[in-house]
Amino acid sequence: MIWHAAKKILLSVLMLVLFNTLATAQIIKISGVIVDKQSDEPIPFSTAVFKLSGQGVLTDSSGKFSFTSGQWSHNDTLQISSVGYKNVLIPASLFKDSAFFTVKMELLPSTDVVVKSKYNRALWFWRKIMQHKPEHDRTHWKNYYYEAYNKLELDIANINTEKLSKNFLVKPLNFVFNYIDSTSEEKPFLPAYLTETISDYYHQNNPVRSREIIKATKTNGIDNESLIKQLGNMYQIVDIYANTIPVFNRSFIGPFNERADKFYNFKLLDTQYLNHRRLVHFKFTPKHKGEDLFDGDCWVNDTSFAIQKITLRPAVDVNLNFVSGLTLIQEYRLIDDSIWFLSKDKFVVDISPLGKNKLAFKGRKTTTYRKVLLNSPYVTQMLDSAKTPSEVDLLPNVTNLPDSFWVTHRHEELNKSEKTVYALLDTLEKNVTYIRYRNALEFLAKGYKDVGNFRIGPWWYWLSGNPYEGIRTRFDVETNRGFNEHWYAHTYLAYGFKDQGLKGLGEIRYQFSRQPWSYINLKYRNDLDNGQMYADEMGTDNIFATIFRRPNIPFKYQRSEEWNLEYYASTNSGFGFGTSLTSKQYQAVLNLPGKQYFPTTNGGTPLKTFEAGFSVRYAYDERTLVSNFTQYSLGSDYPIVLFNYVHGFPGVLHSSYTYDKVSLSVSDNLKIAPFGYLYYNLYGGKIFGTAPYQFLEIHPGNEQYYYNKYAFSLMNRFEYVSDEYAGVNIEHIIGNGLFRLTSFTRKLKLRQLWTFKAVVGNLSQANQQLNYVGNAPFKSLGGNVYTELGTGIDNIFKLFRVDFIWRLSPTPAVNETVNKFGVFGSFRISF
Repeated sequence: MIWHAAKKILLSVLMLVLFNTLATAQIIKISGVIVDKQSDEPIPFSTAVFKLSGQGVLTDSSGKFSFTSGQWSHNDTLQISSVGYKNVLIPASLFKDSAFFTVKMELLPSTDVVVKSKYNRALWFWRKIMQHKPEHDRTHWKNYYYEAYNKLELDIANINTEKLSKNFLVKPLNFVFNYIDSTSEEKPFLPAYLTETISDYYHQNNPVRSREIIKATKTNGIDNESLIKQLGNMYQIVDIYANTIPVFNRSFIGPFNERADKFYNFKLLDTQYLNHRRLVHFKFTPKHKGEDLFDGDCWVNDTSFAIQKITLRPAVDVNLNFVSGLTLIQEYRLIDDSIWFLSKDKFVVDISPLGKNKLAFKGRKTTTYRKVLLNSPYVTQMLDSAKTPSEVDLLPNVTNLPDSFWVTHRHEELNKSEKTVYALLDTLEKNVTYIRYRNALEFLAKGYKDVGNFRIGPWWYWLSGNPYEGIRTRFDVETNRGFNEHWYAHTYLAYGFKDQGLKGLGEIRYQFSRQPWSYINLKYRNDLDNGQMYADEMGTDNIFATIFRRPNIPFKYQRSEEWNLEYYASTNSGFGFGTSLTSKQYQAVLNLPGKQYFPTTNGGTPLKTFEAGFSVRYAYDERTLVSNFTQYSLGSDYPIVLFNYVHGFPGVLHSSYTYDKVSLSVSDNLKIAPFGYLYYNLYGGKIFGTAPYQFLEIHPGNEQYYYNKYAFSLMNRFEYVSDEYAGVNIEHIIGNGLFRLTSFTRKLKLRQLWTFKAVVGNLSQANQQLNYVGNAPFKSLGGNVYTELGTGIDNIFKLFRVDFIWRLSPTPAVNETVNKFGVFGSFRISF
């Protein structure tokens, strides 16, 4: 009995001691994830080691680590290390309780890789990757399909809430600061915008055809169908195996370019094992400073030489505007046990338009790929039913799907900041002040404002001036698609206070189709006319025009009254066909020969014509953007060809002239990495018959200091007239060019360019006799070549461009004074 009592007491004491021991030596679990500071992308296979005890772990492929012991000293320090990053030190005294840490690592400054040994094993490894590249590149497959989930997010960073909250303009929106996220970033940021898209993507490699069917989209205020198509997957695909990789409007030499060994240094870092497969950590750095190259690394399987994960960043000295950080990451996963296919694509960019530590923006694009099919007859079937080589289709009712749909169909759950975006946007769309501010900014940027079913503007036409009209006012009104999907009307009225003349335009259109593009348009215009107008040319009917006009050049004005009936239809194969009927009546009003010098003998009206025209345009696989009833070209990877034919009929509506005009042009924009990009236009034409100067080819001159890409800089308007001509226009933006040779000019981010423009022209004897009358300012080239050669500096203060132009030929006459050299300026915003 005593023995049993003693055992109970002893057992109780032991349990009490054990309980106290457990209470004082509880297990503490410390875990976390290691990510890149700029991109928030996990850094795989990093080390987390306590410096004193030596206890450590290796992070997994997702950058995660975990300790489940409390044996470290509070005086110890946890050191996080990864190749290419600055070490992060975390005092162990912070680990009082179980916790989860997000450790953000900052890149070390890039250093040149110097290979001293005669045998470079890293170069051998690169060659093995290149040898197996055809097996892993997506162009290897006859066709493929996947479901793509595309997510675009915009955040606002470096927000000074204390300062902004006191601004009287921002005060009504101070509630927005409640949405600022400061838990996952060292610096608080405001999640501002988010779009999501789910689509089926089909691709064939020979011949190249693509089709995307957008099944669901959340665009938060974007209702332009054409723009929604640009937010899908097709136009944002990056192939890291390609020779060049697009970054904004630039082409970078990729690390797996066929000649990448001439541009990059390679280095082997370390090896790890993942799912029983050995991975090699492979690094690449630029050989030369200032070129469009990447600095990055990748993990490569050491038997198949397939890339598992790659990270690309523009090299330190790359000439990019406003970009303070940019990372492109791609991950690949194994399908069918032997094929590595892209599974995730992430693009993160920090844009700082106002400078370091000022208000900035962070853009994040994430695309994930599921349900991959390779070499499938189903892909061929879907592509055979497409109408164009690169087609994007929007299924009906894809923009207003319930939240329950997105919860089920998203490839990955939204994180905290992404959920905040939707909450913030829902709140803002109900706020009157926000809507007023947004509409005002859109009006300033776009130039027009929608008021119900009508659109007013652009505002820059409202006030201008010239010697003939004095102060000029103009006001435009047009209908938008809220008025009608097919019918469109546009009118403007203008008034000159000096000539006291009322001018204007009225047009009406019926839009048959937007894909393919087709319409019929009737227009009447009675206004001043400055001859030919080109896409980048600043017209005189503009509030900014007189500021840039060159001095001592006589103004030349004529008034035109024009009726035009036009029909245009494009096809899904890239062809566009246009026909038109036009009646034109000209009246010279300033420094041009008038109708008194052009009497007619057939009873027609001088300087009046009636034309029938026909045009053919070919732009294979051209991207376009539609706004209201206007279609804008976003370019093509192929040359664009345009043919025009016009016949003048005498005796129709009192017209006086008969002639035939034919013209042909071929133009293209070429990206020629690493030497920037080049634009060229080859053109020519001939006019058969005799007609006044308005109906001949008036070569485009530029009478402003503002540089015009499509006109001759040192040629005046109406200086040269031809009835047969051929010309070339070349502009080459080299990039850094010579400015990459010094650190000072690299920091200035200057860009070098050169231009060449030439035209050879002639004017028949009959047309000379008809047009060399009165105060005619024009003459013929007489079979000679007019040539301008230029060079320049672009990207001055990230905005301005200066062109230095020399007029090389023809040689001026003895008593003729011409400008043989000129300096021209322009500005633009570009990356």
